[in-house]
Amino acid sequence: MNMTRTILAALFVFTLITGVIYPLFVTGVAQLLFPAQANGSMIMQDGNPVGSSLIGQPFDDPKFLWGRPSATAPFPYNAAASGGSNLAQTNPDLIKNVQGRIDALKAAGYQPSGPIPADLVTASGSGLDPHISFEAARYQATRVAKARGLDESRVRAVIARHAEERKFGLFGEPRVNVLSVNRALEGMR
Repeated sequence: MNMTRTILAALFVFTLITGVIYPLFVTGVAQLLFPAQANGSMIMQDGNPVGSSLIGQPFDDPKFLWGRPSATAPFPYNAAASGGSNLAQTNPDLIKNVQGRIDALKAAGYQPSGPIPADLVTASGSGLDPHISFEAARYQATRVAKARGLDESRVRAVIARHAEERKFGLFGEPRVNVLSVNRALEGMR
């Protein structure tokens, strides 16, 4: 009986420490030191959230940049279902999905002479990536300019203004946040 009481007391203490005190402490520190990130890195417009700088959104209108395809289910960019498709390069389903994305890009009306950047037809490891490469953004500039009735140089300038370099000059690749560029494009006339 004495052993049972000790075990239950230890269970209660460790549940309190690891299930209540520690999470509250970490949440408090995050709110103090990194409030934007702790609250989802939300992008606000007129006091309302329009998206997150860390989670992609689906865009399929020709007047917007399109992001990386999402591999999440049951809907694209579902943060609760983060993960890649885990399909091998030779898997018929992956080949079918990539061909479908190539066909959608071609159906959008503009077919540049160069190859389609891989990040426009393949999902990222998380399926949530909000960024595309400079090449993928520039690949779409003519289509976006034509759909908006803008000079292509203006669209390329917006892309360049929203460019993000490697973190600390070392990590990752230069990239463009799709939502940031699309919000800037919406402000253009």
